[in-house]
Amino acid sequence: MPFKIVRNDIIKMNTEAIVNTANSSLKMDGGLSEQIFRAAGKKELQAECDKIGFCQTGQAVITKGYKLTAKNIIHTVGPVWNEGKSNEKQLLYNAYKNSLDLALKHNIKSIAFPLISSGVYGYPKDQAIRTAITAITDFLLDYDMDIYLVVYGKESVLISEKLFDTIDKYIDDKYVEDANLQFNTYNLERRSYLNSQIQINEQREYEKRSLKDVISEKEETFSEMLLRLIDQKAITDVQAYKGANIDRRLFSKIRSDVNYNPSKVTVIAFAISLSLNLDETYDILQRAGYALSPSNKFDLIIEYFIESGNYNIYEINEALFSFGQMLLGA
Repeated sequence: MPFKIVRNDIIKMNTEAIVNTANSSLKMDGGLSEQIFRAAGKKELQAECDKIGFCQTGQAVITKGYKLTAKNIIHTVGPVWNEGKSNEKQLLYNAYKNSLDLALKHNIKSIAFPLISSGVYGYPKDQAIRTAITAITDFLLDYDMDIYLVVYGKESVLISEKLFDTIDKYIDDKYVEDANLQFNTYNLERRSYLNSQIQINEQREYEKRSLKDVISEKEETFSEMLLRLIDQKAITDVQAYKGANIDRRLFSKIRSDVNYNPSKVTVIAFAISLSLNLDETYDILQRAGYALSPSNKFDLIIEYFIESGNYNIYEINEALFSFGQMLLGA
């Protein structure tokens, strides 16, 4: 997966590089820095850092990983929070960007970041993750790399309280506990809406498409429908799979196999990438044998964002993460 938020110990991440939140003098500090130094081998790592000598806020340097699973450690200096008065947002963005540029320069294919500056440096977590996501997604528009944002502790709620409460209320309002009794009613309501739309547009659709065309579209597989929608949206394949947080290799499999059987999260990821409305999302899910359920929090969160017209997959994943749900992508 190109970008994923995970709960883990960054030292245990099986990536080619991990990122250390360093100080400007590159000396072992407390917290995460101390853990990384001790796990890598304090003496050897400090000796290499001393040779480099200095790293400015927002910049990054690279060393060996020594005893770590990761072969490399990228050290970056995040800003200390000063109520947003000292260009902290740009400096934090630069810390991510320069770390990624350095990883690219060294042909690193996978990297794990902590949430930079959100600890003792006092950067508010919700703002810190917004900047992290912005910097990482800007990078992924142009380059391919597996990037992980590692967050500690189940108590970490990264989205704003207001958004969390809004989604939580949406789930409470829509959630159906007894799926066996109410799921059919839910689907009938959706089908009634779809039928009304079909009746309204029947004449227009008849003029646009022949019966053969209609039958052909009804028989589309997921892969065929996806590729048709990409063409209709006038976007490139790269825009489609990057917007879905999907690896290029997986997209190649989908493109080359007309009967490819995707996971549900992959289908929804493409629905988000293509900015499909709810009815279009139901349709593409149906082609792959899936549906959205009112008894599933994951599905309701997806509905919330589609109804809100928010198709930023990374913001959606941030919300899914905060509610303990699986993330979109491959």
